[in-house]
Amino acid sequence: PAEGKLALVQPVISPLFNTRQAQESFLIWNGNTSSYYDVIRQSWAYYISEEIGSSGDIWNKSLLRGGYISGNNPYGPLEYTPNLSKAAGRVTNLASSGGEWELVLYKKTGIGDGSSANNPWLQELPDPITKVTWDNYVTVSLADAQRMGVNIYLGEKDPASMAMVAIEGYEVTLPVIPVPGQKSGTLGIAIGYGRGANGEKVGKAAFQTDGDGRHIMVDGNPQPVGQNAYPFVTFDDGIHFVNYNVNYTPLTDTYPIALTQTQHTIMDRDSILRETSLAVYKSGDKNAYNPPHTITVHEGGKSVQKPVREIDLWDDQPVEGVGHRWGMSIDLSTCTGCSICVTACHSENNVPVVGKDEVRRARDMHWMRIDRYFTSDMTKKKGEEEGLGQVEMYAQMEVPSNSPKTVHMPMMCQHCNHAPCETVCPVAATTHSFEGLNQMTYNRCIGTRYCANNCPYKVRRFNWFNYNGYSKFAEVNPAQDSFSRMVLNPDVVVRSRGVMEKCSMCVQRIQAGKLDAKKAGTPVKDGAIETACAEACPTDAITFGDLNDKNTEIRKNSNDDRAYLALEEIGIQPNVYYMAKVRNIEDNKEQNA
Repeated sequence: PAEGKLALVQPVISPLFNTRQAQESFLIWNGNTSSYYDVIRQSWAYYISEEIGSSGDIWNKSLLRGGYISGNNPYGPLEYTPNLSKAAGRVTNLASSGGEWELVLYKKTGIGDGSSANNPWLQELPDPITKVTWDNYVTVSLADAQRMGVNIYLGEKDPASMAMVAIEGYEVTLPVIPVPGQKSGTLGIAIGYGRGANGEKVGKAAFQTDGDGRHIMVDGNPQPVGQNAYPFVTFDDGIHFVNYNVNYTPLTDTYPIALTQTQHTIMDRDSILRETSLAVYKSGDKNAYNPPHTITVHEGGKSVQKPVREIDLWDDQPVEGVGHRWGMSIDLSTCTGCSICVTACHSENNVPVVGKDEVRRARDMHWMRIDRYFTSDMTKKKGEEEGLGQVEMYAQMEVPSNSPKTVHMPMMCQHCNHAPCETVCPVAATTHSFEGLNQMTYNRCIGTRYCANNCPYKVRRFNWFNYNGYSKFAEVNPAQDSFSRMVLNPDVVVRSRGVMEKCSMCVQRIQAGKLDAKKAGTPVKDGAIETACAEACPTDAITFGDLNDKNTEIRKNSNDDRAYLALEEIGIQPNVYYMAKVRNIEDNKEQNA
């Protein structure tokens, strides 16, 4: 909101079926027979009448412009007077009356307050920290999990332990997820789950399904996804999402959990993830935090280090300096792991929703994933200093620190100029374009999955089923509902069973942008074409553009000292550049994850 600015928002579409907007319902429930449009007009006239004398034609002009800029602020200044002594007294009382456990209620990035619980895209969106989908759960610290014998490793065949959380007569039974960095003695539960527990019709995706895709029924009603944690919210002189008198009881039961990442640390591999401290970055020595990759070769009976680009198994693709060469840069310092890009990709490219059972089998279809890594206390340098063997050293590297730092790394098809997936496809279903894109021909693919096996980034997805027609996915896939099918993008083909799919760099947007530039008789301007992920990113961490244009932002980023290519040493020449993460810390001792 801005002082003196009154905004008008018009409906985007006409009412669907026999429905009305929420404000109309509020008026009716309050005994007001006026339409919401009339109420808006009356309020508008009231607020601006003193300034212009009469609303007159200003309503239509303001509606056209989207609002009205007033010389006065009808609401007056906002004032806040904190009561510090009252707040301090409350803290003292809570500290003296608190028990062993403290419960913190929070909103998940996808489901939020629960209003989106019927959205299958958001139910299947991995949590940025735990990477769990289709459930809420109790988060505990690693130390508490180990002390209570909770299952630490979770996967398809490794279910989560269960626990009961109770406060003043209300209790929930949920799976337990250990989270590195969480303080001992604290519990976390996401609100917004458990909708529809009393038979409310909130949407098919808000309810659990079994292995056959049918809703799980309890007492004649479908069982909701997760448990309702809202009763734990207290309203003592305000709304409080923290409770200090919690009964926490571990159970012997287990629960199958669906998560998309089972490894927690980067294992000291700086060829994938690079980071440094602010002081080292400011020193200007690129080799201190982002040294170039080299390969050891034998020449004249000696071992010689050579740049990766000098050693190649294939001829160069004719993409540099000729026409367009589309690429992307991702700034790891800016990425927060919010996963908005993942949902944007789903929406833009008709990525199917597969449900919890398939996610558990590692068959999720996300074209883009956000790899989350915690730092570890063990590094190769530390292992050598302590004289540890390889097995013991790497085993300790898999254990996150008690208070780790975290980094989020978006990962999608890297559109390699020497893509190993292209060389193994027996029917040339995946090929390289002259604009640097690794492209898929769906009607040529016969589903050998050789390409997925040969991809070092593991970003290719296989359609194990006809997700858009098989009854197993009717409750979770919007493409099977005549109403929800309207979310499908008509510019992107819906893939069939038995074919591979992956990030296309939103080629439909690229083609549309080139066509617009052609009709305008101008070159493609930098920023005129954006992928769905780049457009949706709230922090502008993702940049897309033409690497062959020296004046583009992507070209500048690719030449930045922080720019590097993931797994560059294997010589596949990706077109996606990552910008090394810079941490504002004192030194660089903990730069390795």
